[in-house]
This record gives sequence, C-alpha cells and structure tokens, in this order.
Amino acid sequence: MRVRVVQKQPLGLVTAMVVLRAGETAAPAGCEGLAVLAGDALEGGTTRLSSVELARRLENIGASFGAATGWDSTTVAVSCLADNLVDALPLLAEMVRSPAFDQAEFDRYKAQRLATAAHRRMDPAAVAADFHARSIYGDGDTYARPLGGTEASLGALESDHARQYAAARYGPVQAAVVVVGDVESEEVRQLANREFGDWGEQSANPPEAVVAGREPGRSIHVVHRPGSVQSEIRVGHVGVSRFVEDYLPLTVVNLVLGGSFSSRLNLNLREHHGFTYGVRSTFAARRNRGPFMVSTAVGNSVTSAAVREIFREVEALSESGPTADEVQTATSYLAGVFPLRMESTGQVASRIAGLIVFGLPVDYYRDYRDRIREVTREQAAAAARCHIRPRELCTVVVGDADAVAPGLEDLKFGPVTIHDPQS
Repeated sequence: MRVRVVQKQPLGLVTAMVVLRAGETAAPAGCEGLAVLAGDALEGGTTRLSSVELARRLENIGASFGAATGWDSTTVAVSCLADNLVDALPLLAEMVRSPAFDQAEFDRYKAQRLATAAHRRMDPAAVAADFHARSIYGDGDTYARPLGGTEASLGALESDHARQYAAARYGPVQAAVVVVGDVESEEVRQLANREFGDWGEQSANPPEAVVAGREPGRSIHVVHRPGSVQSEIRVGHVGVSRFVEDYLPLTVVNLVLGGSFSSRLNLNLREHHGFTYGVRSTFAARRNRGPFMVSTAVGNSVTSAAVREIFREVEALSESGPTADEVQTATSYLAGVFPLRMESTGQVASRIAGLIVFGLPVDYYRDYRDRIREVTREQAAAAARCHIRPRELCTVVVGDADAVAPGLEDLKFGPVTIHDPQS
C-alpha cells in the first residue's frame, strides 16, 4: 500500500486520506449506485464502534470526516490538528478496514440517496444532464447512467451488498494513504504501517468503464415539460479520457470556449445576447472517455437562438482554434489560480489522490504552472480540432416542447425527437 506525505504547515492542521480504486465503475450490474452508497455509509460505524461512538471519538479530537465517491475512486478523509493525527488515523483505518454496514444505518443513508434520486427526476437541470448522458453513450455504457444510481437500482440494495462490495474492492493493493499537513514524513510512515501494515485483504483489479458511444451524427432531443417557461440546454458528445497526451492544451481550449466568465460562450450568450445568466463547457475527463458538454438555461423564446449560437461558437473553435491572445489569457489565468486551489490540506490531498487514481507522476504538480504557460496557440488549436467534433453534437432540451420544438426544427441541426419526461 502506497504512502504519500506532503509537508505543509497551515496553522498546524493535517488531512489524512485513504484513496481506494473503488468507484462507481466497479459497481456490479444491477447494483448501480452501490459504490456511492457504500462510501456514504462508512460514517455509519465499524464492527467495533457504533455510529454514535464513532462520531463522539471524532468530535473528541476535533476531527472532521468526509467520504466522496466518483466513477473511478472513493476517498475517505479526516482533518484535524496535527497533534491529533495519532488518534485520527486509527479511526480512519478502522472505518475503511472494518465497516459495519449495520442494516439500520445503511437504510438511513439509502433513504437519503433515494431522496436525491427522486429529486433528480424532478429537477430540470439534472434531467437534462442525465438524458444527455443516455443520448451520447450506448445502452450498455457505464457513463450512460447517473453516478448515484436510480430509484430502482438503489431500492434493491441491502447492507449485504455493501459488505460484499467492500470486501471485493477495499484492499491495500489498489489503495494509498495520503497525509498532508504539519507532520514529519517518517512519523507518518510508522503510524501508517501500524494501522495498515497487516491489511491482508487483496482486492481485485477494478474493471474499467465500458464506453462504446452511439452512432455519430447530430440529433436533438426535447424532453417535454408542459408549461415550462425556461429550457435547460445540454449540447455535446463523448469526450476524452484523462490519459490523452494533449490534456493541458485541451484544458486551455475549454477555458476559452466556456470554462471562464470571459469565455466565448459566456460573452456571446450572456453579455452580447442576454440569453442567460451563465453558460459553461466541461470535459469530464475520467479513466475512460467522459462527456464533453455545454450547459445553460434560457427562456423559451430564445431557446433555438441559444442553441444556434452554441453551435456557432463550438464550430468556430474547432475549425480555427483560439487566438494567441486567448491562449495567453487562459494560460496566465490557469497558472495564477493554481496556488489558490492548493491552499488547504484537503485540497492538496485531493490533488495527490488524483495523481494516484490516474497513475500520474508524483512530481506532476511541481512544474505544472510552467507547463501550462508553455501551451502554444498551435497546440491548443490542434487539441480543439482533435477533440471537438461539431458533426457529432447531440442536443438535449428540457422544456415545453410545444413552445421550443418548432424553432429547433428550423435549425436543421439533426432530427428532433420529443420525449416524455418519464421515459
């Protein structure tokens, strides 16, 4: 089991994090949402400590706890004063190594996840994101479903599922301990060895996400919400994995397109046309190809016009790339804001966790700002041409089909299909 220590002295604090290659991608078929739910339920107690006893012990040392599960990993962390690490790390190890998944506690976290899933079904923004994922990925693709599962998949889960998942996926081979703060490296290693050195369970290599995608070509899907006065718009296609060689130039491209307030999309749709309060573009780079997506919300009367302008900006950037001035502004911003995203021990620990999950070099961030500044206009233009495919753009609009569908059909951006919101 790997141990990573970063010596940082912000007010004598420390964050200890266990990184597990146990993301939602590894959830068995029919158990969608299990990895996320199991991560939530780690706070529900261990085989030795009830949830109340665990919470009391964390409170007694002033420690905060957090677990987060994504597609590729689960991270479990405690933050406290550095002097209390000797008490906090054993509790962290116990939560990861000996979770109880008591049925009553499990049901409580399950109820919360079910409520979240029910809310997503009613929230237009979530409906748009989920429907867009189903529209660009194939029926059997991992990313075609919501990260946290559906009401149907969650409803079938029991505490035994979580125990079996943890037994199969929580283990030292695919795990790491990250400690960031006012600590001495050798002391941390001794403490980590004491708490994890005899962890003998051998977790299996997690499966990778299945990404086949759908047949390329433009399409427009309208999810009908009668009486809605606003449209949630999602435009995009299957994107890239985190392993693409031109990841940094693509990061610059996304900032130019829709990753900042001064992006082309925001200046067009918000500042020039007044269609929206904001519009964003993202490349969700995962271990496999995550989605590229532009997202915004506009009024019914300007829905088709907003979609037209999104296509215009995406096509222009793909064809010609960003200008030299745009690249200079983007690289300066990314290099300048980077230290602000590494201020807390938790932020640093999360960055190190990402290096572990994606197999990046330990010193990846040492010269990050220099490498960002070295991105050229030509590199950014090449990344835009390679990874933005205007002819494959899939558009999803959640709104009143009677009000917006005719204008969308007039755009001639692909066949327009109207869907029932429950489909």
